[in-house]
Amino acid sequence: MAIDMSQFYQVFFEEAAEHLASMEALLLAIDPGAPDPEEVNALFRAAHSIKGSSGTFGFQDMMEVTHILETMLDRVRKGEAPLTDDMVDASLVSGDVLKNLLAAHRGEEEADREAAEAICHRLEALCRALDAPVPVPVTAPPAATPVTGFDLFFSLVGDHAAEAECLAHLIAELGSFGAVETIEAPGPGSPNCQLRIFTEVDAEVLRGVLDFVADGATLRVESFTGAAGDNEAYGFFGDLDEQPTTEWRTSDDAYGFFEPLPAVSSAVVEEAYGFFDEAEVANLLTRQQAAEPYGFFTELPPLDDVPVETAYGLFEPVPVAASVQAAAPMAPKVAEEAPAPVPSPVVAKKPSARAVGAGDSGSIRVSVEKVDQMINLVGELVITQAMLTQAASNVDPVIFERLINGLAQLERNTRDLQESVMSIRMMPISVVFSRFPRVVRDLSQKLGKQVELKTIGETTEMDKSLVERITDPLTHLVRNSLDHGLETPEKRRAAGKPETGTITLSAYHQSGNIVIEVGDDGAGLNRARILAKAKERGMAVSDAMADQDVWQLIMEPGFSTAEQVTEVSGRGVGMDVVKKNISAMGGRIELDSMTGVGTRITVRLPLTLAILDGMSVGVGLETYIIPLGYVMESMQPERGMMKSVSGVERLIQVRGEYLPVICLHDVFRIQGAITDWSKGIMVVLEADGQSAALFIDQLIGQHQVVIKSLEANYRRVPGIAGATIMGDGRVALILDVPLLVSMARRVLPAAA
Repeated sequence: MAIDMSQFYQVFFEEAAEHLASMEALLLAIDPGAPDPEEVNALFRAAHSIKGSSGTFGFQDMMEVTHILETMLDRVRKGEAPLTDDMVDASLVSGDVLKNLLAAHRGEEEADREAAEAICHRLEALCRALDAPVPVPVTAPPAATPVTGFDLFFSLVGDHAAEAECLAHLIAELGSFGAVETIEAPGPGSPNCQLRIFTEVDAEVLRGVLDFVADGATLRVESFTGAAGDNEAYGFFGDLDEQPTTEWRTSDDAYGFFEPLPAVSSAVVEEAYGFFDEAEVANLLTRQQAAEPYGFFTELPPLDDVPVETAYGLFEPVPVAASVQAAAPMAPKVAEEAPAPVPSPVVAKKPSARAVGAGDSGSIRVSVEKVDQMINLVGELVITQAMLTQAASNVDPVIFERLINGLAQLERNTRDLQESVMSIRMMPISVVFSRFPRVVRDLSQKLGKQVELKTIGETTEMDKSLVERITDPLTHLVRNSLDHGLETPEKRRAAGKPETGTITLSAYHQSGNIVIEVGDDGAGLNRARILAKAKERGMAVSDAMADQDVWQLIMEPGFSTAEQVTEVSGRGVGMDVVKKNISAMGGRIELDSMTGVGTRITVRLPLTLAILDGMSVGVGLETYIIPLGYVMESMQPERGMMKSVSGVERLIQVRGEYLPVICLHDVFRIQGAITDWSKGIMVVLEADGQSAALFIDQLIGQHQVVIKSLEANYRRVPGIAGATIMGDGRVALILDVPLLVSMARRVLPAAA
């Protein structure tokens, strides 16, 4: 009966993706001229883990690529070949091919078989090149290769027939590293397994072989050391080819039990590993008269005469034989050097619950759907708590003191729970930043530019949904900096700059937002060229425009100042999409540039799309929510502040600046709203660098609200970004501030 491995596929996909990401990061950071041995070993382990698990799950295409890659890396880590730039490039391409094959097995895209075959040929050519004869310097004979013995404890999932077949595959895979012995195999009522192996590889390689088929909670790898050529039965015996030379093994200090050992033939090497039958062992021991050193001691006195605590080395003073008394002067030296005690026999034992738990990583994998469901439920709890608070707002606080206190405690606990659950969705932005070293490396080579990428604030956290959506806009910004921003080495040298340009990615939190900056030290934006291109396209521009307004022109659809179209850019498609995508996330984008110094693009995004801090306002009988990040100030206007300029009736003068006024009751046709300027409230809003004033009836309060999609539950409404449920159970609409401000500002140029 073949074991069904499909239940483990998702674990394999996730682990393989992590190994590939780790390999790419190591390859981009490694110095081919002087590679760190630990980094080379880490590369080998990642490739070997992917190969072993791919073979276990039957993904032969991935196994073929990683097998050749592993062979090449193995030669490098053993010092048989130097690491070269060609090897790094081929390894990076191998990672791309493996990502494609992994995505194909997940059903996400088609497998590129030609690319897989091409990289296999390239890796094989590199391996063949390593076999070319080279002069070998005469050196001393190498020392014995270090060998480590490992006890592998684990459990397999499934019926016993399937476990036995899976265990056979594991033993065959482990056999490529050394001799494997089965100490305990699964049987009726006993799902635990124990294997023993002597090998040159480390514990991480063995874990990589077992990871995908063994129960991770039960997996343990315990080691004990030996050396190739030692005739030790799993670490108990010394080198028997010659007389022992260490002090503790002489007859004078071996606890008084042993006589000097005669020379032992090399045949004992095989005996120590159990290759002779009992008759041969008995005959050999008789010839060598060396039964005692192997633990076959003379008959012990009855237990009645020997206290139990003296067993296993807890001895009281022992009568010393004459030969030992003659060697009394050695006693102080023996005490000084503290010889190793006689090892007790190794007994295979099952892993305890404590031992298993001690090795846990302290984290679990949870699907995003479950996290989203939990966040939705917490949102409903927040709404329910607000309803209870609203219902209790009219009761007598003296009579219902315990109720009021309980609701206050519920509010605190709900807020703490909400913050904790929201933190689960938060991810470090390093998840996004980690892909750009490869983008910069590949594109800089294609463009013939020397570029250094610097990242700052990689630990800054943001909502997972934003992480997924910000990746493409940031990729476009980085590619733009490489193609348009940074100059070639010749131009930089002529301008007195270092030949290597710098692109800086930084992220930080500011006022409830996450700010991401993409900067370069290139030539900066060309104001004259942008204006000339805008006039050529018939856009309404003037030479007196502020720099910020000129820079915004490059985000118009189809706008490009590139002199020729390349595979990187030049078609005018991209910056407008970047702006739309960022606006759709509730964010905004800003540009700053200085000719000859560089350009900086700043992206501001909310920390999360699930909950926001808002200000509730009333208009007539309706309640609306203004996202707090857009609110600059609020005031009660006086009649003298209201102006009418060039036919524009609704302007308010605030500290010398005229702002357009948005009357919310007119926008949404609300009956019963206040129309007298002096009796209402003006809220000054700022979005995308533009300001406007919002006229409302009253300010209700400030609180966190759970965002519900209006489009998914009703339809899209201009000026509305979403909805929420208030404490009284009514639905309040969340205003789309950037759109409202943009609508209000459109009348100003026409009026002028």
